[in-house]
Amino acid sequence: MHSRDNNTYVLIMAGGVGSRFWPKSRNSFPKQFIDILGSGKSLLQLTYQRFLKVCAAENIYILTNEIYTDIIELQIGAQAKKNIIAEPCRRNTAPCIAYATFKIASLNPNANIIIAPSDHLILNEEVFISSLTEALYFATHHDALITLGITPTRPDTGYGYIKFESSGTKIYKVTEFLEKPSLDKATAFLKSGDYVWNAGIFIWNVKSILTAIEKHATQLFSIFNQADVYNTESETKFISDNYPLSNDISIDYAIMEKADNVYTITGDFGWSDLGTWASLHDVMEKDIDSNTFNGKASLLKDTQNCIIQLPSNKIAVVKGLSNFIVVDDGDVLLIYPKPLEQEIKKVSNSVVEQFGAEYQ
Repeated sequence: MHSRDNNTYVLIMAGGVGSRFWPKSRNSFPKQFIDILGSGKSLLQLTYQRFLKVCAAENIYILTNEIYTDIIELQIGAQAKKNIIAEPCRRNTAPCIAYATFKIASLNPNANIIIAPSDHLILNEEVFISSLTEALYFATHHDALITLGITPTRPDTGYGYIKFESSGTKIYKVTEFLEKPSLDKATAFLKSGDYVWNAGIFIWNVKSILTAIEKHATQLFSIFNQADVYNTESETKFISDNYPLSNDISIDYAIMEKADNVYTITGDFGWSDLGTWASLHDVMEKDIDSNTFNGKASLLKDTQNCIIQLPSNKIAVVKGLSNFIVVDDGDVLLIYPKPLEQEIKKVSNSVVEQFGAEYQ
């Protein structure tokens, strides 16, 4: 059963910079706009197509920074232009969600809203869409803030976790949000079966989220609660004047961790947040030696467990390399040990400091 009623809206979050995918992901062209899987489509395009199975194109909005609107129009097409909600400055996820919520509320006071990142991979789309449909039904009939929980496949220390109470239904009451844990804790979470990964995908009715913003994020509510400006000619000026006044805060901190009406629907969606080079290596097709390659062609000898990303006109000839990230992005060549990939963000900052902002 697929829900395609006119009350369903989707907000795709596409404003991030994906700094852990440097040097391929840059401020001017971040990872959601890159064909990082070698599929012929960017992550944003794949996400947009996935949500066309859930609602009509006119109900899909893309939240982004105003510097990316041209790229989005190019990738999604001219029809996306009126559905781009552009923030004038970066303020984390809560302000842009609050802005978009008020905008949608003024279009449709009965809207149900799905919020999802633009740069995640979902391999089991059928399971994903059927879970969203159940969540939308629940959100229509209950005052509930629902978050999609990913059934953990390993004790990962790179994700936040959600603790839930088991019940007879598929939608569980959330009792706690937990920050990225130590390995010991992550192992215990996995063993208990009462924890899921926090995917940053939310489903709720517009009335429920407006109530939550008013109760838990009063500063944002007071800024954006101006019903007469949305979807009018004065919206752009109102947002450019007022948006910068909003707190820099995530939706998790602002709302989800404070609210007592949070639920999760769990599932095995074949999900990856593609947050790091190693997570991309995990999901890409590998050769017999566990190497993944994106480029024209490769000649690899005595080389194992590497991720190699080259421009489409380049050939890689590599011998004797194990467990490395190799990324040639034209003006930057990165060759880095895979186990140390958490350092890449810091390394990119050093490059920018020494050689200039064009490498950011």
